Amino acid sequence: MSQATKRKHVVKEVLEEYVLPSERQQIVRVLGTPGNNLHEVETPEGARFLVSMPTKFRKNIWIKRGDFLLVDPIEEGEKVKAEISFVLYKDHVRYLQKEGYWPEAFSGNGTGTQSSVKEREGAQSPPRSSDSEEDSEDADLFVNPNRAKYDYTESDSSSDSEEEEK
Repeated sequence: MSQATKRKHVVKEVLEEYVLPSERQQIVRVLGTPGNNLHEVETPEGARFLVSMPTKFRKNIWIKRGDFLLVDPIEEGEKVKAEISFVLYKDHVRYLQKEGYWPEAFSGNGTGTQSSVKEREGAQSPPRSSDSEEDSEDADLFVNPNRAKYDYTESDSSSDSEEEEK
């Protein structure tokens, strides 16, 4: 199977399948990515540990801080205590909430967005103007904090100076 075909099947599986956790599996929230295909996660009880990303997800599925995962525990690990079995997106979270499998500790922020992580950690989110339709449409999009934000306003001074020259 070629790499492109493998990627297509893995992405289709993650986006279209809806799974329920087994007795051994648990739902965790991603806190960070220290590297080497490891992710630091937190359980609903507050325990923190590392999970590994299986080979089939590497370079195919991207995980960021605030996402939710379904993990399988591994017994032989001291630091790495689980392996990712499924990445949960918004539709998966809604499905798990409807089925009653979603943990109460995560129910206040079930969307998995980065802004909800910042609010939990005590950081202040930038003020948003609610009168614009664009803000409400782009509320779910990821915002790169490494880019400067510019506000462009149209001014009438340029059109006035053009009229004066004529």
